[in-house]
Amino acid sequence: MDESVSNNNFKPAIIIPVYNHEDAISTTLDEVLVYGYPIVLVNDGSSEACTKVLQTLANRHNESVHLLHLNTNSGKGAAVKSGMKYLLEQGFSHALQVDADGQHNVTDIPVFMRTAELSPASIISGYPIYDQSVPRHRYYARYLTHVWVWINTLSFTIKDSMCGFRVYPLHLICAQLNKSPCGDRMDFDTEIIVRWIWTGHPVKNIPTRVRYPENGISHFNAVKDNLLISWMHTRLFFGMVWRLPPLLWRKFNG
Repeated sequence: MDESVSNNNFKPAIIIPVYNHEDAISTTLDEVLVYGYPIVLVNDGSSEACTKVLQTLANRHNESVHLLHLNTNSGKGAAVKSGMKYLLEQGFSHALQVDADGQHNVTDIPVFMRTAELSPASIISGYPIYDQSVPRHRYYARYLTHVWVWINTLSFTIKDSMCGFRVYPLHLICAQLNKSPCGDRMDFDTEIIVRWIWTGHPVKNIPTRVRYPENGISHFNAVKDNLLISWMHTRLFFGMVWRLPPLLWRKFNG
């Protein structure tokens, strides 16, 4: 265990990045508030309508909810990074990332938090159990990313690199981001956890149900985001190549 992280000062909060989810965020927030953790809503340059909804929610729950505004839409990754840096400055030790659109099974929040408290130097990462609502093309396409992640880490430690339902140890992850900022958009979730493995830090995988709500809004751009993800895998592959000796040593001696 890293000496800079101890379960004696476990102080978690929740980050919800939001971009034009004005129809879903109220329900998601109500479901998350049940568990009693401080929440940061990060408004990622949303429309005026969504911004008004977020401000109303923050005013209504002003003791539990803080609202951060990004002036322009910078991407999910940028929103999560802004939330993590803010929480670290406020003295929190860990951040649980939850999507705004209702995909994540927030009833698993207690088990994620308990696992993080017991393993405070680990990323606690959800790996999805899908129901019939998952689009088939997205279900199968993510396995291409899984293969690249296994290659780029020389490991099967990461069961799913694209699920955003995670607990991050803030001191360690923000230190990593200062050295390797990672992508700002749909490439963020995968890149940050691959680089985490490269540093030798542990990951705990927890199965969690994921659903795709009917009439849910997806901001995944098939062309732009697939290009971003392809470039990320290329970047990570060449990053893995020059890290190959320590990765192999860790694999066979760790």
